[in-house]
Amino acid sequence: MSQLVLTANPDFADLALAEVDAAGVTSLAMEMLEPGVYLLDLAEAFWDLAEHWRSHPPMFVRHICPVQLTVPLQKSDADLPVLSAAVRAEFGDLLEPQLSFSVQSRTLCELPYKRFDINNSLAAALQEATPAPLDVRAPAQILSVVCAEVALDEPADVLNNTPQAVALVGLSLASQNLSDWAGGMRRFAREPEQVSRAEFKLLEALEVFGIELPPRGRALDLGAAPGGWTRVLRGLDQYVTAVDPAELDPRVKADRSVRHKRITAEAYLADEPDTFDVIVNDIRMDARDSARLMDAYARQLYADGLALVTLKLPGQNRQSILNEALQILAHSYKIRGVRQLFHNRSEVTVYLVPKN
Repeated sequence: MSQLVLTANPDFADLALAEVDAAGVTSLAMEMLEPGVYLLDLAEAFWDLAEHWRSHPPMFVRHICPVQLTVPLQKSDADLPVLSAAVRAEFGDLLEPQLSFSVQSRTLCELPYKRFDINNSLAAALQEATPAPLDVRAPAQILSVVCAEVALDEPADVLNNTPQAVALVGLSLASQNLSDWAGGMRRFAREPEQVSRAEFKLLEALEVFGIELPPRGRALDLGAAPGGWTRVLRGLDQYVTAVDPAELDPRVKADRSVRHKRITAEAYLADEPDTFDVIVNDIRMDARDSARLMDAYARQLYADGLALVTLKLPGQNRQSILNEALQILAHSYKIRGVRQLFHNRSEVTVYLVPKN
C-alpha cells in the first residue's frame, strides 16, 4: 500500500483519475486537497505506477509524487524546525549521494511561512545529512512537500473528522514525477518582446517532448496570428511561413525570415505549398477538424520532419472526440506524445512525426 499526490487540470480531473484505473492499479481511497490535486491511497507501490507511466505517459495527469511521511503542522513558525528534523531523520540516509537533489513544496492551506522558507529549511537540513549536491534547476532527486488540510480520522467518525494541517512528504527521482516542476507547474519568464502567452505553450511542448529543431530549418505556422509561435520558432533559428488571414504583430512582421501568407490554412494548402521540416498548428477549431487539416498537410512535411498540434476539447464527450481525432492523425503520422501541458487549457498538445 502507498500514498501519492496527483495533480491535473481541475476541469479534466475525471479523465486524469480514469488514467489511474487504466494503469492497472487499485485506488483504495481518495481525498481532494484542492481542485485538481488529490491524495490517493493505492494498493500497489508508488513505484509501480511511476514506472508504468515512464514508459506509457498519461495524457491528463500532470504530476505525481509519493507520500512517505506525514508531519502534523501547527500553522506557526515552530513548524519549520519540526518538519526539518523529521525530514532529516526520514530521508537523510535515503538520498543517493552521487545524484543532485532539490526540495519542491506546495502550500494548499494558509500558513505563516512561504514555500521559499520550506524549501530553504529542508534543503539545509538534508545538506547536513548527505553529500548529495543541491541543484534547484535540474535535480535528479526531488523531495516533494505538499502542505494541506486532510482528514486524519476514520471517514465513519463524522463528528471528529476535522481536517488537520499536515505536510505530505516523499522522495523520488525527478523522472518518476512526470514533471521536474512542483505540481507540473512549468513557469517561463516573460520577455519584453513576447507577443502572446501562447508562446509558453510551444516552449513547454518542446521541453516536455524533448524536441530539438533542425538548425536553420523551414517551419510552417498554421493559424499564426498574432505571431507568438512564429516568434518562438524564429528564436530557435527557423525560417517561418506564417499562415493566417489576420495581421501579425509588427515586430514579427518586420522579421525578414518570416513570410506571412494572409490566407486560411485550407487556401494555402490548395496553392501547392512548399515542404517543411516543422509544422505547428494552434488553430482554434474542433479537434477532429484540426486532425483532418494536419492529415492533409502531412505530405508537406519532410520524411524526417515533425509536427505539433493542439487539439481543442469541448466540455462534453471529450475522451471520445479526442480518440477520434487521434485516430485521424494516426492515418498519416506516428503519434510520439499526447499531453495536457500546464499551459494548455481546454486542449491537449500532440507531437507527431511522419509515418514512413
